[in-house]
Amino acid sequence: MININTDYNSIQFQPSTTDRTTVNKTGGESGFGQQIAKLGQALASVDDLQKAADASVVDLLAGKTTDITSVVSAVAKADMGFKLLVGVRNKLIEAYKQTMNMPL
Repeated sequence: MININTDYNSIQFQPSTTDRTTVNKTGGESGFGQQIAKLGQALASVDDLQKAADASVVDLLAGKTTDITSVVSAVAKADMGFKLLVGVRNKLIEAYKQTMNMPL
């Protein structure tokens, strides 16, 4: 039986109820810019997971490691992170389409 460690702390998306878009006196957006920065960090995190999974598969194929459990775990984490990111992207696209279809 394979026991996969499901530690996804690096790709958590936590919706904030108090962080709303507000425009300050200088014209900058404080809430929306922070949310975009968090999305960029999540994208970088998923990219890191993908690179780690690729490296572990290459190491397994090269014979540098024989622990298949860690390879399967790394690939599963990368897959879960990618699926989560695609789901967020789909929700953003859906929200954009709904906004564009609003009557003026």
